[in-house]
Amino acid sequence: MDRKYLSNRVLDKLPNHLRDFILKQPYDEYTAQNQAVWRYVMRKNMDYLKDVAHESYLPGLIKTGIKADEIPRMEGMNRILKEIGWAAVSVDGFIPPNAFMEFQAYNTLVIAADIRTIDHIEYTPAPDIIHEAAGHAPIIANPEYAEYLRRFGEIGSKAISSAKDYELYEAIRHLSIIKEDPNTPEKEILEAEEEIAAISRDMGAPSEMARIRNMHWWTVEYGLIGEIQAPKIYGAGLLSSIGESKWCMGSQVKKLPYTIEASDVAFDITKPQPQLFVTPDFAHLSFVLEEFANKMALRRGGLRGVEKLIDARDHGTIELSTGIQISGKFCEVIADENYRPIYIKTEGPTALAYKNKELIGHAKEYHREGFGSPVGKLKGINLAIENMSPTDLEVYGIYEGRKTKLQFEGGIIVEGEIITGKRNLQGKIILISFKNCLVKHHDRVLFHPSWGIYDMAVGKSVESAFSGIADPNAYDFSYEIPKEKTHKIHYGENELKLFSFYEKVNQMRRKKDLDVKKLSDIFSILCEKYPKDWLLTLEIYELIYRKKNDELTEKVQAHLEKLSANPSYKNLIQDGIQLLHKELNRN
Repeated sequence: MDRKYLSNRVLDKLPNHLRDFILKQPYDEYTAQNQAVWRYVMRKNMDYLKDVAHESYLPGLIKTGIKADEIPRMEGMNRILKEIGWAAVSVDGFIPPNAFMEFQAYNTLVIAADIRTIDHIEYTPAPDIIHEAAGHAPIIANPEYAEYLRRFGEIGSKAISSAKDYELYEAIRHLSIIKEDPNTPEKEILEAEEEIAAISRDMGAPSEMARIRNMHWWTVEYGLIGEIQAPKIYGAGLLSSIGESKWCMGSQVKKLPYTIEASDVAFDITKPQPQLFVTPDFAHLSFVLEEFANKMALRRGGLRGVEKLIDARDHGTIELSTGIQISGKFCEVIADENYRPIYIKTEGPTALAYKNKELIGHAKEYHREGFGSPVGKLKGINLAIENMSPTDLEVYGIYEGRKTKLQFEGGIIVEGEIITGKRNLQGKIILISFKNCLVKHHDRVLFHPSWGIYDMAVGKSVESAFSGIADPNAYDFSYEIPKEKTHKIHYGENELKLFSFYEKVNQMRRKKDLDVKKLSDIFSILCEKYPKDWLLTLEIYELIYRKKNDELTEKVQAHLEKLSANPSYKNLIQDGIQLLHKELNRN
């Protein structure tokens, strides 16, 4: 059986709509050059970051089972991650922000299956396994940070997007895919960058999702911690970028205290960041997150919350004061002169729930044409329906079999024969069903008796509004899976032959069985047929240098010096040689 992933007690809790994103890690598709790229980046990062990364970084690599020698396997990582209550899954590049954050809420790291090419060894615009595994995983071994990440996912997945947000996400995903493909024409990349710029200029006011994504970027991805003048790195984007991790520590990058104002600072994935934010400790991250959450529709509800859901044109949920939840695509809200919602309406399949559990008989199939309900108190009655005792309900004519007329403060009138009602665990009535029912707002008919049974949600106010479905499994909710997939790079015969030489050198290293004659032959072929490949030359230099074969060492070193004349390779080669010498001196 070809399973996409091996489950464990953490992954068993994932809802069905998140499982759709999970891929089987394409481990057999990693080339020997991919393995060399992983090894180069990890060795260089571990050497440099031991002095500038948060103290959790190096121990975290060990705790999460990540080694410098080879690309980690998801199965191996999960066996270790489960001990700290987390898991990891493989996905295809960028996934929608709400889905990404919801995975975090379930203590699951999403790890892009692909790895950066040698041309983007210092920084890649696309998420890759170096960024996700070696960047994110080590810091979650710190319990306080892990809880922040989980809580961020829990809150962030409820953030409401705008219709423009998804358009921008798809444009960024497209750029990241084509930019990582070495076969993409430069013109196509420029057009994709211009498309992102055009969308960005027309975004309007930033949505909740846009603002919380900014916070995610300036903490989880590009965060610094400690003192402003001498911070440490904990953000995954910096931990996985051998170029930007050095760049960011210089004076050319402004360091600012991390506050809620960071939610209004946008970022550009195509450029080094001009400023970074420094948190004094991980506890402060959670403090700022809660401060932001208190401003979200998730906790404020009200008219603005419903309007945000309408603007999103996507699935959302509102919760009334009784706890009843309405999930669907909101299309209209009627407000009174005090800017309070007095009637809400959805279009298309809608489900009702209580405490995130779908109400029996009120699935999306039943409310397939949409749902509408008044919100507020009855006119001239101080006691809200939800707070009425059985005696009160009888006095005001709200009981089964009674034909009644309910006039709400906002001008909504509901007139019909009550069939039944539903109550919550506290005994408060949360839903009333009518037959032969007419619902009006002044002269406008909102529901006609000929349309069938009218179900009225009970609640004096909208307490919460958030993205997604209250009971997604019952609703059979699913995210829109990106249509464009990460490009599988097609290699020619010449490149595949080069990769075979990488593999032969790698086998010698792993088995500690150096054959100087074979290395010399491979080096000769490199010089003749692959004169620009610096990484395999560096791998050969490392092995032969350790072997202390002076004659071949001098030849390889001379070739590396020749390659260093190219500014694209110069620092990479010099750093690799310096790292080798440092390792030998330590040993």
